[in-house]
Amino acid sequence: MLNKNLIDELKFDHNVITVENLWVRYPLSRGLFSRVYLYAVNGVSFSVQPGETLGLIGESGSGKTTLGRAVLKLIEINEGKIFWGNIDVTRMKESKLRHLRRYFQLIQQDPYGALDPRMSIYDAVAEGLRIHKLVKSREEEEEIVYKALAQVKLTPPETFASKMPDELSGGQRQRVVIARALVLKPKFMVADEPISMLDASTRGQILEILDNARKENNLSILFITHDIAIASYISNRMMVLYSGKVVEMASSEEIIKNPKHPYTQALIEAIPRPDPSAKVPEPKIKGEVVPLLDKPKGCVFYNRCPFAMPVCKEKEPELKEIKSGHYVACHLY
Repeated sequence: MLNKNLIDELKFDHNVITVENLWVRYPLSRGLFSRVYLYAVNGVSFSVQPGETLGLIGESGSGKTTLGRAVLKLIEINEGKIFWGNIDVTRMKESKLRHLRRYFQLIQQDPYGALDPRMSIYDAVAEGLRIHKLVKSREEEEEIVYKALAQVKLTPPETFASKMPDELSGGQRQRVVIARALVLKPKFMVADEPISMLDASTRGQILEILDNARKENNLSILFITHDIAIASYISNRMMVLYSGKVVEMASSEEIIKNPKHPYTQALIEAIPRPDPSAKVPEPKIKGEVVPLLDKPKGCVFYNRCPFAMPVCKEKEPELKEIKSGHYVACHLY
């Protein structure tokens, strides 16, 4: 039985998602007197407004997927608060939380592992409808499932509905994963690298499907990617993550035209140029993201930053608003 009181209480008057000072760490080993932890998300705060796409940018290992899954309460958090709409779900039990989950969905990165190979496409898309008891008849269910498949351009939907996952291409499977999420009419969706395993021609189609769903349903999206060019195309705002810390956040246009943090500047410089005669720019940063095995003391980017100062090693920079809507965590400002 659905918890009607909890659902009736849910409001999205201001933000669809609000995250306050979120920390996530994983135990790596246990000794006799101490434990070693990997600090994956470190003091992150942000919000997503109705109908907004927030791009989450960073290299592999920066904590993007962990943050996305933590926001959806798919992994445990250690500190901080998470609000779904106006409801604090930080410590809410799963038995109560599941009544709200239809409004908060995930598009997984791997379209091959996201679908149960034993379920038909029809059953995969209809499963959420059945769990949340959103349909009253087989006819109503079919209508909704076929409409969802058509929405992601799997037509004719009746043909695709009868297929099994191994009969579809990677791009078609990813469309099914999106349809499975959209069929529940969510308010918020985490799209975790939804196009990273697809070819170039399919990528544009998937981005178009997501953006159309956002416009038609006032859907909010946290779009996770390592490609800042793709993020700038689909996102209203962008949030740059490095070693689990937000180092810069602003509108997509502001980030591209006026990047402030050295890490953001390096990501933009790495964007391929369309001019074949243009030289490939040398990145200003070397090395890779280093896992944090302790709470960060200074700037997490210190070891790779070309502008590092002694204060960067000793003092953690605050995320400050340097102009309207543009936030940077850097001692240069």
